[in-house]
Amino acid sequence: MINTDSLKNCTHKADLCVVGGGLAGICAAIAAARHGAKVVLMQDRPMLGGNSSSEIRMWVSGAGSRVRHLQETGLMEEILLENMHRNPSRNFSVWDSILYEKVKAEENIELLLNCACCSAEMKGNRIQSVTGFQLTTYTWQTVEADLFADCSGDSILAGLSGAQYRVGAESKEEHGESLAPEQGHKGTMGMSLMIQAHETDRPISFIPPTWAYSFPTDESMNFKPHDCLNKTNTNFYWIELGGEEDSIHDTETTRDELLKIAFGVWDHMKNHGDHGAENWELDWIGFLPGKRESRRYVGDYIMTQDDVMSGRKFHDAVAYGGWQIDNHLPGGFRMSATNEGHLQKVRLKEPYTIPFRSLYSVNIENLMFAGRNLSATHLAFASARVMGTCAVMGQGIGTAAAVAIKRGVLPRELGKTHIKEVQHLLLEDDCFLPGLTRTMPELTKKATLSAEYGDAALLQNGLDRKIWGNDNGYWGICHRAITYTFPEKTRINGFRLVVDSDLDREFTEGNPDVLNISCTLFRRKDYNHTTFGFPKCMVKDFRIEAQEEDGTWKTVYEMKDNYQRLIRDTLNVETTALRLIPEDTYFSASLWNTYGSAQAHIFAFDIH
Repeated sequence: MINTDSLKNCTHKADLCVVGGGLAGICAAIAAARHGAKVVLMQDRPMLGGNSSSEIRMWVSGAGSRVRHLQETGLMEEILLENMHRNPSRNFSVWDSILYEKVKAEENIELLLNCACCSAEMKGNRIQSVTGFQLTTYTWQTVEADLFADCSGDSILAGLSGAQYRVGAESKEEHGESLAPEQGHKGTMGMSLMIQAHETDRPISFIPPTWAYSFPTDESMNFKPHDCLNKTNTNFYWIELGGEEDSIHDTETTRDELLKIAFGVWDHMKNHGDHGAENWELDWIGFLPGKRESRRYVGDYIMTQDDVMSGRKFHDAVAYGGWQIDNHLPGGFRMSATNEGHLQKVRLKEPYTIPFRSLYSVNIENLMFAGRNLSATHLAFASARVMGTCAVMGQGIGTAAAVAIKRGVLPRELGKTHIKEVQHLLLEDDCFLPGLTRTMPELTKKATLSAEYGDAALLQNGLDRKIWGNDNGYWGICHRAITYTFPEKTRINGFRLVVDSDLDREFTEGNPDVLNISCTLFRRKDYNHTTFGFPKCMVKDFRIEAQEEDGTWKTVYEMKDNYQRLIRDTLNVETTALRLIPEDTYFSASLWNTYGSAQAHIFAFDIH
């Protein structure tokens, strides 16, 4: 018997405990913390980010990667813009540090890295505490909280708490899903090992390890699409296994097989046939598989294929999706890729919403979840599983948790009585909820809005993005004012400004502004991955002025080198008029218009 009494024990008390530090967990923790909840974030890895971290290196995809104008905003866009600004070469280690910084900057978050959740203490149908072992300190870390959010992906709290969950694919009959198999099964989507390589100016040899698999022909690789050295923005997602095994308990043996395949694939590209790989050098092969699917919780509502394909708008929506139904069949690498026979894909025409009822447990009263463990059928999950969508789910439940704590209710009751408050906060935080518009502050509605150039009325329509064929933004001119006037001197506490960050950037041909880091890093000048850009349309400099009693204008707020879409701050001024003056964007001088100044595209300017 091993004596564990000598190991240190530490207890933390919080309003919310988030287990799992991928993008869903990060956004859940930050959202809750910013709205006043005390949060402990428990993460079993040494860094944050999950599948997007430097351990796995999968780029962030979401609704905006498949449907125009649907880039995720809110916290996800804040983080992506920070990365674009600070990480021009899109280095994964810098990305790690940005995610770490975002969490550590929140005073209301206590971060427990290298801490694997191992047990849960229950009281009836509620979780009282969870305990994790922190490998770096050899300490048992116990977190007592009112609410728990499982963002672990693998639904670790399901087995520990007795929460209901599902594994595998439902039958066609169960939910009437046309794409479902006739008979349900336990097979899942597999997990992948990523590869990174770069092009050099000289021949580079490669000697595979003796234990790697040998793939002398394309047929032996099941015709997987390995022409990535002749394309851009691609990866080796098809180095995928585990869907026919237990996607949790067999992960170690699956990883061993994936390593043999990954090194064998690179050997094939370098040494078997002409793949244009002579000057290419292997940089990195992951040792932690990127997982797509394991256990999905059962909530009060289970999303289905029809919800996704019909673009359903739920009354209790707290997130949305739009990625295609992208079902990787369980055989993975073992299946032929001829005509994409290893995949089941259906593109969507419009976004769908994700209801709060699909993000809390049907039988554990204080358990919420977000990410690739939402309450959905296998087919609905095949769309909602991507990281951008997981992130907005995380912000949804984090905001809901803060409201639940404030109102003293559990998730189910919150969904019945306070969901509009949650949605209001999400919209204010620049989240997009299809079918809902943001309500203007009373002071904004009472003031008279005017502009020196053009019509600024769209700044008050409550839609802060291009969508459904409508621009919803004000096209102004730099150095031309947008003004609010009042019949009498009025107290203005603060402002909210949303500027264009090019939410259509993934659809712009040759656009270097996206986060995505290809696994193949070219030397070509027309695709140089060391010179990523930044959205050129964004307002870079602006100032806010208040009118004095003598009619002159005084600068009360000034921003230089802005790189965020959502800007909010306090003003605390009394005035009869307040004006916003955009001064510059990231456009080059050659793109300036005939007025001698760049256009400023702004979606919202509120005062309160």
